[in-house]
Amino acid sequence: MASTEKRKELEAYLKGLNVETVCEEHPEVFTVEAMMPYVQHLAGAHSKNLFLKDKKKKSLWLVTILHNRQVNLNDLAKKLGAGSGNLRFADEGIMMEKLKVGQGCVTPLALFYDKQGDVKFVLDSNFVDGGHEIIYFHPMTNTATMGIKPVDFLHFVKETGHEPIIVNFD
Repeated sequence: MASTEKRKELEAYLKGLNVETVCEEHPEVFTVEAMMPYVQHLAGAHSKNLFLKDKKKKSLWLVTILHNRQVNLNDLAKKLGAGSGNLRFADEGIMMEKLKVGQGCVTPLALFYDKQGDVKFVLDSNFVDGGHEIIYFHPMTNTATMGIKPVDFLHFVKETGHEPIIVNFD
């Protein structure tokens, strides 16, 4: 399924939840650094997303943080109770299987494809308590950025059957 079809499915899902969004189209980007020149004029919180696996327990984690944060995977593993040194990047095949997105497109908006709840969702606390009116993610494609109100985003996440693990990265 092409990213345009997946984006349409996402938009229909959000519409069914009465969630309003705004979208900014831009050229294809594969990193946050490449994306920011196209979206930096948009007020709100922009995201960086990491798709990780837990070596020991074989768990999958989608970690969404502010775009300008650095994450120490050892420290994060300890916070999540995964054990130091046990978090690493999951391969693209697993990401495609569970979230239906490839590299450069990973997004928490893809959680609606994780019907089995195999992916644990970790969210930077700044997205919910940072006073942002809008927070931004890729809408199943890396050629656009979608804005959504934090309260609507949390509603969406919970409707997908995921309970976000809110972590303070400050």
